[in-house]
Amino acid sequence: MTHILAIDQGTTSTRAVVFDKAMTAVASSQQEFEQHFPRSGWVEHVPSDLWETTLTTCKDAMEKAGVPASDIAAIGITNQRETVIVWDAKTGEPIHNAIVWQDRRTAQECAALRAAGHEAMITERTGLLLDPYFSSTKVKWILDNVEGARQRAENGELLFGTVDCFLMWKLTGGAVHATDATNAARTMLYDIRKGRWSQTICDLLDIPMNMLPQVRDCAADFGHTEVGLFGVEIPITGVAGDQQAATIGQACFEPGMLKSTYGTGCFALLNTGDTPVSSTNRLLTTIAYQLGGKPTYALEGSIFVAGAVVQWLRDGLGVIQDAKETQALAQKADPNQDVVLVPAFVGLGAPYWNPDCRGAVYGLTRGTGPAEMAKAALESVGYQTRDLLEAMSADWQAKGVQPTLRVDGGMAASDWAMQFLSDIIAAPVDRPKVQETTVLGAAWLAGMHVGIYPDQQGFAASWARETQFTPSMGDELRNQKYATWQRAVKATLAF
Repeated sequence: MTHILAIDQGTTSTRAVVFDKAMTAVASSQQEFEQHFPRSGWVEHVPSDLWETTLTTCKDAMEKAGVPASDIAAIGITNQRETVIVWDAKTGEPIHNAIVWQDRRTAQECAALRAAGHEAMITERTGLLLDPYFSSTKVKWILDNVEGARQRAENGELLFGTVDCFLMWKLTGGAVHATDATNAARTMLYDIRKGRWSQTICDLLDIPMNMLPQVRDCAADFGHTEVGLFGVEIPITGVAGDQQAATIGQACFEPGMLKSTYGTGCFALLNTGDTPVSSTNRLLTTIAYQLGGKPTYALEGSIFVAGAVVQWLRDGLGVIQDAKETQALAQKADPNQDVVLVPAFVGLGAPYWNPDCRGAVYGLTRGTGPAEMAKAALESVGYQTRDLLEAMSADWQAKGVQPTLRVDGGMAASDWAMQFLSDIIAAPVDRPKVQETTVLGAAWLAGMHVGIYPDQQGFAASWARETQFTPSMGDELRNQKYATWQRAVKATLAF
Protein backbone atom coordinates (compact mmCIF):
# COMPACT_ATOMS: atom_id res chain seq x y z
CA MET A 1 0.00 0.00 0.00
CA THR A 2 1.99 2.94 -1.32
CA HIS A 3 -0.61 5.63 -2.06
CA ILE A 4 -2.56 8.18 -0.04
CA LEU A 5 -6.04 9.46 -0.91
CA ALA A 6 -6.67 13.08 0.13
CA ILE A 7 -10.14 14.63 0.25
CA ASP A 8 -10.48 18.41 -0.06
CA GLN A 9 -14.10 19.30 0.68
CA GLY A 10 -14.48 23.02 -0.11
CA THR A 11 -17.20 25.64 -0.19
CA THR A 12 -18.08 25.29 -3.87
CA SER A 13 -16.61 21.93 -4.87
CA THR A 14 -15.19 18.66 -3.60
CA ARG A 15 -11.89 17.26 -4.81
CA ALA A 16 -10.04 14.00 -4.28
CA VAL A 17 -6.34 13.56 -5.06
CA VAL A 18 -4.24 10.40 -5.10
CA PHE A 19 -0.62 10.88 -3.98
CA ASP A 20 2.19 8.38 -4.46
CA LYS A 21 4.95 7.41 -2.04
CA ALA A 22 7.02 10.45 -3.10
CA MET A 23 4.11 12.79 -2.15
CA THR A 24 3.48 13.53 -5.83
CA ALA A 25 -0.12 13.97 -6.99
CA VAL A 26 -0.78 11.34 -9.66
CA ALA A 27 -4.51 11.89 -10.31
CA SER A 28 -7.37 14.07 -9.13
CA SER A 29 -11.10 14.49 -9.56
CA GLN A 30 -13.21 17.55 -8.78
CA GLN A 31 -16.96 18.10 -8.70
CA GLU A 32 -18.91 21.29 -8.02
CA PHE A 33 -22.19 21.37 -6.12
CA GLU A 34 -25.02 23.86 -5.75
CA GLN A 35 -25.04 26.75 -3.28
CA HIS A 36 -28.37 27.63 -1.67
CA PHE A 37 -29.39 31.13 -0.55
CA PRO A 38 -32.81 30.84 1.15
CA ARG A 39 -32.75 34.50 2.28
CA SER A 40 -30.44 37.48 2.05
CA GLY A 41 -27.30 36.69 4.06
CA TRP A 42 -28.18 32.99 4.41
CA VAL A 43 -25.95 30.35 2.78
CA GLU A 44 -26.65 26.63 2.89
CA HIS A 45 -25.47 23.33 1.41
CA VAL A 46 -27.43 20.12 1.06
CA PRO A 47 -25.38 17.67 3.19
CA SER A 48 -26.00 14.79 0.78
CA ASP A 49 -24.27 16.87 -1.93
CA LEU A 50 -21.14 17.06 0.22
CA TRP A 51 -21.21 13.34 0.86
CA GLU A 52 -22.05 12.19 -2.69
CA THR A 53 -19.42 14.42 -4.34
CA THR A 54 -16.87 13.09 -1.85
CA LEU A 55 -17.68 9.48 -2.66
CA THR A 56 -17.79 10.11 -6.43
CA THR A 57 -14.51 12.03 -6.61
CA CYS A 58 -12.68 9.49 -4.44
CA LYS A 59 -13.68 6.62 -6.73
CA ASP A 60 -12.95 8.66 -9.84
CA ALA A 61 -9.50 9.78 -8.67
CA MET A 62 -8.48 6.20 -7.86
CA GLU A 63 -9.72 5.03 -11.26
CA LYS A 64 -7.81 7.81 -13.06
CA ALA A 65 -4.66 6.94 -11.14
CA GLY A 66 -5.04 3.26 -11.92
CA VAL A 67 -4.71 2.63 -8.20
CA PRO A 68 -7.15 0.15 -6.59
CA ALA A 69 -8.50 0.86 -3.12
CA SER A 70 -6.37 -2.00 -1.81
CA ASP A 71 -3.29 0.11 -2.62
CA ILE A 72 -4.49 3.12 -0.58
CA ALA A 73 -2.65 3.12 2.74
CA ALA A 74 -4.72 5.89 4.33
CA ILE A 75 -7.12 8.79 3.75
CA GLY A 76 -6.54 12.42 4.74
CA ILE A 77 -9.35 14.99 4.92
CA THR A 78 -9.28 18.78 4.71
CA ASN A 79 -12.44 20.84 4.67
CA GLN A 80 -14.23 24.16 4.61
CA ARG A 81 -14.21 25.31 8.22
CA GLU A 82 -17.03 26.45 10.55
CA THR A 83 -19.86 24.99 8.42
CA VAL A 84 -22.40 23.17 10.60
CA ILE A 85 -24.36 19.93 10.18
CA VAL A 86 -26.71 18.33 12.73
CA TRP A 87 -27.85 14.76 12.05
CA ASP A 88 -29.73 11.82 13.53
CA ALA A 89 -27.36 9.68 15.60
CA LYS A 90 -28.89 6.43 14.32
CA THR A 91 -29.82 7.07 10.70
CA GLY A 92 -27.26 9.74 9.77
CA GLU A 93 -30.06 11.82 8.27
CA PRO A 94 -29.44 15.59 8.68
CA ILE A 95 -32.29 17.49 10.31
CA HIS A 96 -31.52 20.69 8.36
CA ASN A 97 -29.31 21.84 5.52
CA ALA A 98 -25.69 22.58 6.39
CA ILE A 99 -25.30 26.21 7.48
CA VAL A 100 -22.20 27.51 5.73
CA TRP A 101 -19.40 29.57 7.29
CA GLN A 102 -20.43 32.58 5.15
CA ASP A 103 -23.95 32.60 6.62
CA ARG A 104 -24.91 35.71 8.62
CA ARG A 105 -28.32 34.69 10.05
CA THR A 106 -27.08 34.68 13.65
CA ALA A 107 -25.76 38.26 13.59
CA GLN A 108 -28.45 39.44 16.02
CA GLU A 109 -27.73 36.52 18.36
CA CYS A 110 -24.04 37.50 18.37
CA ALA A 111 -24.91 41.15 18.96
CA ALA A 112 -27.11 40.18 21.93
CA LEU A 113 -24.32 38.06 23.44
CA ARG A 114 -21.90 40.95 22.97
CA ALA A 115 -24.31 43.40 24.57
CA ALA A 116 -24.69 41.04 27.52
CA GLY A 117 -20.93 41.19 28.06
CA HIS A 118 -19.98 37.64 27.01
CA GLU A 119 -17.44 38.41 24.25
CA ALA A 120 -14.38 38.75 26.51
CA MET A 121 -14.98 35.31 28.07
CA ILE A 122 -15.61 33.69 24.68
CA THR A 123 -12.49 35.25 23.15
CA GLU A 124 -10.35 34.28 26.13
CA ARG A 125 -11.38 30.62 25.87
CA THR A 126 -11.74 30.13 22.12
CA GLY A 127 -9.42 32.79 20.68
CA LEU A 128 -12.26 33.90 18.38
CA LEU A 129 -14.33 37.05 18.04
CA LEU A 130 -18.07 36.86 18.65
CA ASP A 131 -19.20 36.57 15.05
CA PRO A 132 -21.77 34.52 13.07
CA TYR A 133 -18.82 33.26 10.98
CA PHE A 134 -18.17 30.57 13.61
CA SER A 135 -20.14 27.40 14.29
CA SER A 136 -21.67 27.73 17.74
CA THR A 137 -24.52 30.16 17.08
CA LYS A 138 -25.39 28.22 13.90
CA VAL A 139 -25.87 25.06 16.00
CA LYS A 140 -28.02 27.01 18.44
CA TRP A 141 -30.12 28.33 15.53
CA ILE A 142 -30.83 24.79 14.28
CA LEU A 143 -31.81 23.61 17.77
CA ASP A 144 -34.05 26.66 18.22
CA ASN A 145 -35.72 26.52 14.80
CA VAL A 146 -36.13 22.85 13.84
CA GLU A 147 -39.21 21.44 15.56
CA GLY A 148 -38.32 19.04 18.37
CA ALA A 149 -34.59 19.38 17.77
CA ARG A 150 -33.60 20.62 21.20
CA GLN A 151 -35.45 17.85 23.02
CA ARG A 152 -33.98 15.24 20.68
CA ALA A 153 -30.50 16.68 21.27
CA GLU A 154 -30.95 16.53 25.03
CA ASN A 155 -32.09 12.90 24.66
CA GLY A 156 -28.85 12.05 22.85
CA GLU A 157 -30.59 11.46 19.52
CA LEU A 158 -28.72 14.14 17.52
CA LEU A 159 -25.06 14.71 16.66
CA PHE A 160 -23.27 17.92 15.65
CA GLY A 161 -20.23 18.15 13.46
CA THR A 162 -18.24 20.29 11.08
CA VAL A 163 -17.90 18.92 7.54
CA ASP A 164 -14.88 16.72 8.33
CA CYS A 165 -16.79 15.13 11.19
CA PHE A 166 -19.88 14.46 9.05
CA LEU A 167 -17.78 12.89 6.28
CA MET A 168 -15.95 10.65 8.76
CA TRP A 169 -19.25 9.54 10.27
CA LYS A 170 -20.49 8.62 6.78
CA LEU A 171 -17.23 7.01 5.67
CA THR A 172 -17.09 4.81 8.78
CA GLY A 173 -20.76 3.88 8.63
CA GLY A 174 -21.52 5.77 11.83
CA ALA A 175 -18.73 4.10 13.81
CA VAL A 176 -16.77 7.32 14.45
CA HIS A 177 -18.02 10.69 15.71
CA ALA A 178 -14.82 12.69 15.92
CA THR A 179 -13.06 15.81 14.69
CA ASP A 180 -9.55 17.20 14.94
CA ALA A 181 -8.29 20.06 17.09
CA THR A 182 -8.07 22.59 14.22
CA ASN A 183 -11.72 22.18 13.27
CA ALA A 184 -12.81 22.13 16.91
CA ALA A 185 -10.95 25.40 17.42
CA ARG A 186 -13.18 27.11 14.83
CA THR A 187 -16.51 26.21 16.42
CA MET A 188 -16.40 28.88 19.18
CA LEU A 189 -17.19 26.05 21.61
CA TYR A 190 -13.66 24.72 22.21
CA ASP A 191 -11.29 25.94 24.90
CA ILE A 192 -8.02 26.09 22.96
CA ARG A 193 -5.93 26.49 26.11
CA LYS A 194 -7.41 23.59 28.07
CA GLY A 195 -7.93 21.41 25.00
CA ARG A 196 -11.57 20.52 25.67
CA TRP A 197 -15.10 21.61 24.91
CA SER A 198 -16.20 24.54 27.06
CA GLN A 199 -19.07 23.61 29.37
CA THR A 200 -19.56 27.32 30.12
CA ILE A 201 -20.09 28.31 26.48
CA CYS A 202 -22.27 25.27 25.76
CA ASP A 203 -24.45 26.19 28.75
CA LEU A 204 -24.59 29.81 27.62
CA LEU A 205 -25.86 28.77 24.18
CA ASP A 206 -27.96 25.86 25.48
CA ILE A 207 -26.08 23.29 23.39
CA PRO A 208 -26.07 19.78 24.93
CA MET A 209 -22.48 18.55 25.14
CA ASN A 210 -23.52 14.99 24.23
CA MET A 211 -23.93 16.28 20.64
CA LEU A 212 -20.25 17.16 20.33
CA PRO A 213 -17.62 14.90 18.73
CA GLN A 214 -14.43 13.59 20.29
CA VAL A 215 -11.43 15.82 19.54
CA ARG A 216 -8.25 14.13 18.31
CA ASP A 217 -4.85 15.11 16.93
CA CYS A 218 -4.58 16.09 13.25
CA ALA A 219 -2.70 12.83 12.64
CA ALA A 220 -4.59 10.12 14.48
CA ASP A 221 -6.69 7.00 14.04
CA PHE A 222 -10.13 8.15 12.88
CA GLY A 223 -11.44 4.69 12.07
CA HIS A 224 -11.80 2.78 8.79
CA THR A 225 -14.08 3.23 5.82
CA GLU A 226 -16.96 0.80 5.52
CA VAL A 227 -15.92 -2.11 3.33
CA GLY A 228 -18.95 -1.59 1.09
CA LEU A 229 -17.81 1.85 -0.06
CA PHE A 230 -14.52 0.97 -1.78
CA GLY A 231 -14.37 -2.84 -1.49
CA VAL A 232 -11.81 -2.74 1.32
CA GLU A 233 -11.42 -0.95 4.63
CA ILE A 234 -9.16 2.12 4.38
CA PRO A 235 -7.90 3.85 7.53
CA ILE A 236 -8.59 7.58 7.96
CA THR A 237 -5.50 9.03 9.66
CA GLY A 238 -5.26 12.75 8.87
CA VAL A 239 -7.66 15.68 9.33
CA ALA A 240 -7.22 19.47 9.33
CA GLY A 241 -9.31 22.51 8.42
CA ASP A 242 -8.35 23.97 5.05
CA GLN A 243 -6.26 26.94 6.18
CA GLN A 244 -4.44 24.87 8.78
CA ALA A 245 -3.84 22.16 6.18
CA ALA A 246 -2.27 24.81 3.92
CA THR A 247 -0.05 25.90 6.81
CA ILE A 248 1.06 22.28 7.22
CA GLY A 249 1.49 21.86 3.45
CA GLN A 250 3.77 24.92 3.47
CA ALA A 251 5.80 23.26 6.26
CA CYS A 252 5.38 26.29 8.54
CA PHE A 253 6.46 24.28 11.57
CA GLU A 254 8.72 26.82 13.27
CA PRO A 255 7.48 29.76 15.40
CA GLY A 256 7.52 32.93 13.32
CA MET A 257 6.88 31.16 10.02
CA LEU A 258 4.05 32.64 8.02
CA LYS A 259 1.91 31.55 5.09
CA SER A 260 -0.74 33.38 3.11
CA THR A 261 -3.30 31.64 0.89
CA TYR A 262 -4.86 33.67 -1.93
CA GLY A 263 -8.18 32.27 -3.05
CA THR A 264 -11.51 34.10 -3.16
CA GLY A 265 -10.31 35.72 0.05
CA CYS A 266 -6.95 35.54 1.76
CA PHE A 267 -6.00 33.80 5.00
CA ALA A 268 -2.66 34.45 6.66
CA LEU A 269 -1.47 32.24 9.55
CA LEU A 270 1.53 32.94 11.76
CA ASN A 271 2.94 30.03 13.77
CA THR A 272 3.36 31.16 17.39
CA GLY A 273 4.57 27.82 18.74
CA ASP A 274 3.22 26.41 22.00
CA THR A 275 1.95 29.84 23.09
CA PRO A 276 -1.58 31.04 22.30
CA VAL A 277 -1.09 34.78 21.68
CA SER A 278 -4.02 37.03 22.53
CA SER A 279 -4.46 39.66 19.84
CA THR A 280 -4.94 43.34 20.56
CA ASN A 281 -5.36 44.01 16.84
CA ARG A 282 -8.53 42.04 16.07
CA LEU A 283 -6.75 38.95 14.80
CA LEU A 284 -7.87 35.44 15.73
CA THR A 285 -5.97 33.10 18.03
CA THR A 286 -6.32 29.53 16.80
CA ILE A 287 -4.71 26.09 16.68
CA ALA A 288 -2.37 25.68 13.69
CA TYR A 289 -2.11 21.91 14.19
CA GLN A 290 -1.96 19.34 16.98
CA LEU A 291 0.43 16.38 16.87
CA GLY A 292 1.32 13.96 19.64
CA GLY A 293 -1.25 15.55 21.93
CA LYS A 294 0.55 18.90 21.76
CA PRO A 295 -1.16 21.90 20.14
CA THR A 296 0.79 24.45 18.11
CA TYR A 297 -0.94 27.83 17.99
CA ALA A 298 -1.28 30.54 15.37
CA LEU A 299 -2.47 34.06 14.83
CA GLU A 300 -4.84 34.25 11.86
CA GLY A 301 -5.93 37.19 9.76
CA SER A 302 -8.66 37.06 7.13
CA ILE A 303 -9.06 39.22 4.03
CA PHE A 304 -12.56 38.89 2.58
CA VAL A 305 -11.69 39.88 -1.00
CA ALA A 306 -8.47 38.77 -2.74
CA GLY A 307 -9.03 36.74 -5.91
CA ALA A 308 -12.63 37.94 -5.85
CA VAL A 309 -11.45 41.43 -6.86
CA VAL A 310 -10.20 39.97 -10.16
CA GLN A 311 -13.53 38.18 -10.61
CA TRP A 312 -15.19 41.57 -10.15
CA LEU A 313 -13.06 43.08 -12.91
CA ARG A 314 -14.24 40.25 -15.16
CA ASP A 315 -17.88 39.74 -14.15
CA GLY A 316 -18.80 43.12 -12.66
CA LEU A 317 -16.97 45.64 -14.83
CA GLY A 318 -16.36 43.45 -17.88
CA VAL A 319 -12.89 44.97 -18.44
CA ILE A 320 -11.25 41.52 -18.73
CA GLN A 321 -12.41 38.15 -20.04
CA ASP A 322 -9.90 36.02 -18.16
CA ALA A 323 -8.15 36.48 -14.81
CA LYS A 324 -4.75 35.98 -16.49
CA GLU A 325 -5.21 39.27 -18.37
CA THR A 326 -4.73 41.34 -15.21
CA GLN A 327 -0.98 40.87 -15.13
CA ALA A 328 -0.44 42.20 -18.69
CA LEU A 329 -2.85 45.07 -18.03
CA ALA A 330 -1.13 46.04 -14.78
CA GLN A 331 2.20 46.18 -16.57
CA LYS A 332 0.75 48.67 -19.08
CA ALA A 333 -0.78 50.97 -16.44
CA ASP A 334 0.25 54.63 -16.31
CA PRO A 335 2.82 54.86 -13.48
CA ASN A 336 1.87 58.50 -12.86
CA GLN A 337 -1.70 57.60 -11.87
CA ASP A 338 -2.13 56.71 -8.20
CA VAL A 339 -5.44 54.84 -8.36
CA VAL A 340 -6.36 53.02 -5.13
CA LEU A 341 -9.12 50.41 -4.91
CA VAL A 342 -10.45 49.41 -1.49
CA PRO A 343 -12.34 46.17 -2.27
CA ALA A 344 -14.73 46.25 0.68
CA PHE A 345 -17.49 44.56 -1.33
CA VAL A 346 -18.67 42.61 1.72
CA GLY A 347 -17.06 44.81 4.37
CA LEU A 348 -13.47 44.70 5.58
CA GLY A 349 -11.96 41.76 7.44
CA ALA A 350 -8.94 41.79 9.72
CA PRO A 351 -7.73 43.95 11.28
CA TYR A 352 -10.75 46.26 10.71
CA TRP A 353 -13.68 43.83 11.07
CA ASN A 354 -16.24 46.23 9.65
CA PRO A 355 -18.99 44.28 7.86
CA ASP A 356 -20.98 47.36 6.89
CA CYS A 357 -18.54 49.46 4.83
CA ARG A 358 -18.45 49.02 1.07
CA GLY A 359 -15.84 49.31 -1.67
CA ALA A 360 -14.44 52.53 -3.11
CA VAL A 361 -11.99 53.74 -5.76
CA TYR A 362 -9.79 56.81 -5.25
CA GLY A 363 -7.63 58.85 -7.61
CA LEU A 364 -9.68 58.47 -10.79
CA THR A 365 -8.82 60.73 -13.74
CA ARG A 366 -10.07 61.01 -17.32
CA GLY A 367 -7.09 58.87 -18.27
CA THR A 368 -8.02 56.01 -15.93
CA GLY A 369 -8.88 52.83 -17.82
CA PRO A 370 -8.85 49.03 -17.54
CA ALA A 371 -5.04 48.92 -17.08
CA GLU A 372 -5.09 51.25 -14.07
CA MET A 373 -8.09 49.42 -12.57
CA ALA A 374 -6.32 46.06 -12.98
CA LYS A 375 -3.19 47.43 -11.33
CA ALA A 376 -5.20 48.89 -8.44
CA ALA A 377 -7.03 45.57 -7.97
CA LEU A 378 -3.81 43.54 -7.72
CA GLU A 379 -2.20 46.14 -5.47
CA SER A 380 -5.17 46.02 -3.08
CA VAL A 381 -4.28 42.44 -2.18
CA GLY A 382 -0.71 43.44 -1.33
CA TYR A 383 -1.87 46.36 0.79
CA GLN A 384 -4.35 44.22 2.71
CA THR A 385 -1.68 41.58 3.34
CA ARG A 386 0.60 44.26 4.78
CA ASP A 387 -2.25 45.31 7.08
CA LEU A 388 -2.33 41.75 8.43
CA LEU A 389 1.44 41.48 8.80
CA GLU A 390 1.63 44.81 10.65
CA ALA A 391 -1.07 43.58 13.07
CA MET A 392 0.72 40.25 13.56
CA SER A 393 4.04 41.96 14.25
CA ALA A 394 2.35 44.22 16.79
CA ASP A 395 0.71 41.24 18.53
CA TRP A 396 3.85 39.09 18.60
CA GLN A 397 6.60 41.52 19.41
CA ALA A 398 8.42 39.14 21.77
CA LYS A 399 9.88 36.91 19.06
CA GLY A 400 9.00 38.60 15.81
CA VAL A 401 7.76 37.39 12.46
CA GLN A 402 10.26 35.70 10.16
CA PRO A 403 10.87 37.89 7.12
CA THR A 404 9.89 35.43 4.39
CA LEU A 405 6.22 34.95 3.46
CA ARG A 406 5.20 31.63 1.87
CA VAL A 407 2.28 32.00 -0.55
CA ASP A 408 -0.16 29.69 -2.31
CA GLY A 409 -3.59 29.79 -3.94
CA GLY A 410 -4.74 30.93 -7.37
CA MET A 411 -3.52 34.52 -7.20
CA ALA A 412 -0.05 33.37 -6.13
CA ALA A 413 0.46 32.33 -9.76
CA SER A 414 0.61 36.02 -10.79
CA ASP A 415 4.24 37.15 -10.92
CA TRP A 416 3.19 40.80 -11.00
CA ALA A 417 0.98 40.49 -7.90
CA MET A 418 3.64 38.57 -5.97
CA GLN A 419 6.36 41.06 -6.89
CA PHE A 420 4.20 43.95 -5.68
CA LEU A 421 3.44 41.98 -2.52
CA SER A 422 7.16 41.60 -1.86
CA ASP A 423 7.72 45.29 -2.58
CA ILE A 424 4.97 46.57 -0.29
CA ILE A 425 5.77 44.30 2.67
CA ALA A 426 9.54 44.83 2.18
CA ALA A 427 10.22 41.11 2.53
CA PRO A 428 10.90 38.05 0.35
CA VAL A 429 7.88 36.12 -0.93
CA ASP A 430 8.37 32.40 -1.62
CA ARG A 431 6.12 30.53 -4.04
CA PRO A 432 6.49 26.75 -3.65
CA LYS A 433 6.86 24.18 -6.41
CA VAL A 434 3.74 22.45 -5.11
CA GLN A 435 1.07 25.14 -4.89
CA GLU A 436 -1.74 22.74 -3.94
CA THR A 437 -0.62 23.04 -0.35
CA THR A 438 -4.02 22.44 1.29
CA VAL A 439 -4.56 18.96 -0.08
CA LEU A 440 -0.83 18.19 0.30
CA GLY A 441 -1.10 19.02 4.01
CA ALA A 442 -3.97 16.57 4.45
CA ALA A 443 -2.09 13.88 2.51
CA TRP A 444 1.08 14.35 4.57
CA LEU A 445 -0.81 14.06 7.87
CA ALA A 446 -2.37 10.77 6.78
CA GLY A 447 0.81 9.36 5.23
CA MET A 448 3.04 10.38 8.11
CA HIS A 449 0.74 8.67 10.61
CA VAL A 450 0.94 5.33 8.77
CA GLY A 451 4.68 5.59 8.21
CA ILE A 452 4.74 6.18 4.44
CA TYR A 453 5.76 9.85 4.61
CA PRO A 454 8.59 11.46 6.60
CA ASP A 455 8.21 13.17 9.97
CA GLN A 456 7.90 16.95 10.37
CA GLN A 457 11.61 17.54 9.94
CA GLY A 458 11.80 15.35 6.86
CA PHE A 459 8.70 16.91 5.32
CA ALA A 460 10.02 20.43 5.98
CA ALA A 461 13.27 19.45 4.23
CA SER A 462 11.29 18.30 1.19
CA TRP A 463 9.54 21.67 0.79
CA ALA A 464 10.86 23.26 -2.40
CA ARG A 465 10.67 26.83 -3.63
CA GLU A 466 9.71 27.51 -7.22
CA THR A 467 10.29 31.28 -7.22
CA GLN A 468 11.41 33.88 -4.70
CA PHE A 469 10.30 37.48 -5.16
CA THR A 470 12.48 40.07 -3.43
CA PRO A 471 11.76 43.76 -2.79
CA SER A 472 12.91 46.17 -5.48
CA MET A 473 10.88 49.24 -4.46
CA GLY A 474 12.60 52.08 -2.62
CA ASP A 475 11.60 52.88 0.97
CA GLU A 476 10.29 56.34 0.10
CA LEU A 477 7.91 55.10 -2.61
CA ARG A 478 6.85 52.11 -0.49
CA ASN A 479 5.97 54.31 2.48
CA GLN A 480 4.22 56.84 0.28
CA LYS A 481 2.05 54.19 -1.42
CA TYR A 482 1.12 52.49 1.87
CA ALA A 483 0.24 55.84 3.47
CA THR A 484 -2.07 56.53 0.51
CA TRP A 485 -3.71 53.14 1.04
CA GLN A 486 -4.23 53.86 4.73
CA ARG A 487 -5.89 57.20 3.90
CA ALA A 488 -8.15 55.43 1.41
CA VAL A 489 -9.21 52.82 4.00
CA LYS A 490 -9.88 55.53 6.57
CA ALA A 491 -12.05 57.42 4.06
CA THR A 492 -13.90 54.23 3.11
CA LEU A 493 -14.64 53.40 6.75
CA ALA A 494 -15.83 56.97 7.33
CA PHE A 495 -18.16 56.86 4.33
